[in-house]
Amino acid sequence: MISIESLSKGFGGQELLDQVSLKINARERVGLVGRNGHGKTTLMKIIIGEEHQDSGSIIIPGNYRLGHVRQHLEFTENTVLGEGILGLRDHEKDHHWKVEKLLDGLGFSPADFQRNPRDFSGGYQVRLNLVKVLVSEPDLLLLDEPTNYLDITSIRWMVKFLNQWPRELLLITHDRSFMDAVVTHTAGIHRLNLRKIKGNTEKYYSQVAQDEEIYEKTRVNDEKRRKELDLFISRFRAKARLANMVQSRVKTLAKMEKKDKLGQVGELEFSFRSKPFPAKIMLQAENISFSYESANPLIQNVNLTIAAGDRICIVGKNGKGKTTLLKVLAGELEKNSGSISSHPSVEKGFYEQTNVKSLVDARTVEEEILYSHPDVDRQHARGICGAMMFEGDLALKKISVLSGGEKSRVMLGKLLVTPLNLLFLDEPTNHLDMEACDSLLGAIDNCEGAVVMVTHNEMFLHALAEKLVVFKNDRIHIFEGSYADFLEKEGWDDETTGRVDGENRETQVAQDDSAKLGKKELRKLRSDIIQRKSKELKPIEKKIEVTENTIEKLENEIAELNRNLLDVSGLGDGKKIAELSKQLHEKQTAVDDYFDKLQNLADSYDSIKAKYDLELETIEGE
Repeated sequence: MISIESLSKGFGGQELLDQVSLKINARERVGLVGRNGHGKTTLMKIIIGEEHQDSGSIIIPGNYRLGHVRQHLEFTENTVLGEGILGLRDHEKDHHWKVEKLLDGLGFSPADFQRNPRDFSGGYQVRLNLVKVLVSEPDLLLLDEPTNYLDITSIRWMVKFLNQWPRELLLITHDRSFMDAVVTHTAGIHRLNLRKIKGNTEKYYSQVAQDEEIYEKTRVNDEKRRKELDLFISRFRAKARLANMVQSRVKTLAKMEKKDKLGQVGELEFSFRSKPFPAKIMLQAENISFSYESANPLIQNVNLTIAAGDRICIVGKNGKGKTTLLKVLAGELEKNSGSISSHPSVEKGFYEQTNVKSLVDARTVEEEILYSHPDVDRQHARGICGAMMFEGDLALKKISVLSGGEKSRVMLGKLLVTPLNLLFLDEPTNHLDMEACDSLLGAIDNCEGAVVMVTHNEMFLHALAEKLVVFKNDRIHIFEGSYADFLEKEGWDDETTGRVDGENRETQVAQDDSAKLGKKELRKLRSDIIQRKSKELKPIEKKIEVTENTIEKLENEIAELNRNLLDVSGLGDGKKIAELSKQLHEKQTAVDDYFDKLQNLADSYDSIKAKYDLELETIEGE
């Protein structure tokens, strides 16, 4: 268990964390969410000792071990396996199988075990650092954006592994589906505060929205109440007969805390400019092949047709050529053979992480947007800067001082101001926060042009993909259909079969038996689960509806009592005022009680629904 108490941190006059507290209890897997630049990574660095807080404390029990993935890539052993073994605890140095299991799960082949770590790409080298951390079995595992260097099969393996992690976990990721599949609790940094709830990101954001709605309603009611008290005091201050009541309201007014109106939280609003396209087929690729110099072909005899409005996702393991194919299709790389023909009205836009090198360091954010397209004026550029969260003077920041994530937002901003009808996107969610990913998903969904995208984000795949280019089993093929169809009909059958702790033969046999169920039996099983779910949830739904109606009725009665109280105050009827005040207090107390009841019912509903959703997900995943 680790405890953070009243911690504050700021940089250069900007406050990030203000007296925040967080406790991670035994076996809790906590997802940490919040906007980019709001302090998530800073908090993690403070926990591991790479940054220091301005005030507050972090209480860590004796002999409690922290584990995090080091971005510094420095290896001392000549083999991947030898380097991985360095992570084993002293009493387990001969347990090589633990390292092999993790290497296998994270995409290293048995032949890779004896290769030199320095021969691998940066992504695989970071994975090796991850293996060393996982195999050391720390008490608290801290992961900051682990999916940035994992491919889709490794991400799916990682979900299974972390779900059986027997100790504590603190996770930062922009991939909402990954986080929701792993965490038991969600902690969010919002308005300089930190709050933890039990449940996934959807429950956290719903709770934040509900709390802010209640806060705003309370603030408005308080303001109304203050005005009523002011009116009463000013109207009857001179009347001796009502002196006690006036004095009472003066004291009440003095005690009332004035709530500030919540400031508007900046939102990333993506909207691609579309250029009309008059035909059906945009691009036709026939028998295209590509290889780097004398290496074996990465792309061989690929055929692909891109039609207007298509949503095509390129999926598969890292290092197999997905980005290369995207570049060839976009015209960023010249094919070795085959043909690519595109309609004269096609206007392409290309986004890739390494494209940030094309940004000019000496320019400001505003200038980069301004020079992206001839018809962009300064006002339009400023609007795009604001949408990309470079508001006011932030738009005047030089490119040279921006972080990787900020540069990625500039690249997206440049795409936004350019009228396009065919978008090529390579992992556009990397370096964006969760809210920005949600906005981007909506913008791609609403884009009038065609989109071809490389992504490992399964939320995007499920929401967008209508056709897949699949890199699997050392070949490339086109799958006509959604990602859900692909998982049902093909799936990642080359995913690792390496076992994680806690798996046994009995579990495997049970899964095999489940897999043998026919469609008829699966439909019957699904129907039974849905029936039980409905039977348990319907009574709660009715109670929730009755409670909400009761609250609405009481709030209407309170509003009426407030109006009556104001009227009788002008008549000076003390007896009637006292009677109405008593009724008002009783009604308000009743509303508070019903709100508590509503919260308990909602929690119960969410818990039962999650249980049955998990059952359905389990059988549908077979």
